[in-house]
Amino acid sequence: MATAQELNLFLASIEKKAFKQAVYAVRDDAAALDVVQDAMISLTEKYGDRPASELPLIFTRILQNRIHDWFRRQKVRNAYETPFSSFTSNPDGDGEFDPLELLEISEEAQIPQDGASQLAQSQLLEILEAEISKLPIRQREAFLMRYWDELSTAETALAMGCSEGSVKTHCSRATHTLAAALKARGIVL
Repeated sequence: MATAQELNLFLASIEKKAFKQAVYAVRDDAAALDVVQDAMISLTEKYGDRPASELPLIFTRILQNRIHDWFRRQKVRNAYETPFSSFTSNPDGDGEFDPLELLEISEEAQIPQDGASQLAQSQLLEILEAEISKLPIRQREAFLMRYWDELSTAETALAMGCSEGSVKTHCSRATHTLAAALKARGIVL
């Protein structure tokens, strides 16, 4: 059983990653924050008595379910509401979110020393981020869980509620799509 301290440490360690993953999915800061908070509350209320080692997979599954629930609610709302946002524009244009602000630099990271390298790296990250956001939902989920959250294929399959083969297929398609998009922009890694 996880102690209250272990649960708090887990939630503190996962909050930024979970928020970024939710932002990638729902593309709205406020909605992403709500989704993550709902997932965290659900974890503490329903699964707080589980061993600490089980918390990452349980939380990932809860978060994915909350994201899917958000899309379902949006679909229902959009069917019954007039999209007034299409009639107006944001005059000050300050609604942009830069997910790169959430990235933490580890002590082992190699930070480019010159300005040209820093600029190239930031441009590459911006392009990669834009291409990741264009991926289909399931491919993006699998890609982010496997390569960003560093979950195993089995853990990702469990969190997504699909087979390991499906996870491998989604990841393969995502990496091929990203590689082709980067190559089309003249970027070869």
